[in-house]
Amino acid sequence: MARLPRLTVAGYPHHVIQRGNNRQAIVKTDADREVLLELLGENAKKHQVAINAYVLMDNHFHLLLTPETGEGVPLMMQAVGRRYVRYFNDLHQRTGTLWEGRYKSTLIQSDRYLLACMAYLDLNPVRAGLVGDPRQYVWSSHHHFVGQTNDRRVTPHSLYWSLGNTPFAREAAYTELVHAGLAADEQHAISLATLHGWALGDAGFVETLQKQTPRRISKARAGRPPSKK
Repeated sequence: MARLPRLTVAGYPHHVIQRGNNRQAIVKTDADREVLLELLGENAKKHQVAINAYVLMDNHFHLLLTPETGEGVPLMMQAVGRRYVRYFNDLHQRTGTLWEGRYKSTLIQSDRYLLACMAYLDLNPVRAGLVGDPRQYVWSSHHHFVGQTNDRRVTPHSLYWSLGNTPFAREAAYTELVHAGLAADEQHAISLATLHGWALGDAGFVETLQKQTPRRISKARAGRPPSKK
């Protein structure tokens, strides 16, 4: 079966995952992590893509991106992928591919899933058993949203700003949101939609989005289509 083209539409948040080939490490040192994050920030700006949130793990990374154009995310990811592989292979004296094929992505209904997706990213190191609290993990945007650092790569989504009228109020509200965690069905929905490229939202959101792209954006129903009489 031919794979579907990636779903990318300007103005919508996109959850993106890029994994290492055969689950191998994509970073070996903190210097590697800094280079990768610098490339992400540089190319996001170049291709008019806002980085709303991110988390960098040893063998994969997650991004929450909002592009200004339909080509922004693919161009950004292509540029980062190529330049980082050259850097990584040269430095670590290796050859061949680094990535596990194409990056995975989905579009997100902002008011329903955006803050949940941010929490999903922040809690990734906790789920992996690396830390007990997301504030202990350096390589994510969580520190920016709870007021511990000012990350110039991050452009907060308007829904984050709506969490409070002051920085302290927003930071406290977001800390509590992440601390509350995600329900199992919500976590499953985010994972499934991203890995399969389906739009993540309610029926109305999917219907509205489908009118903007010829690409199928939800799972096809099983069985034969109903006959026309």
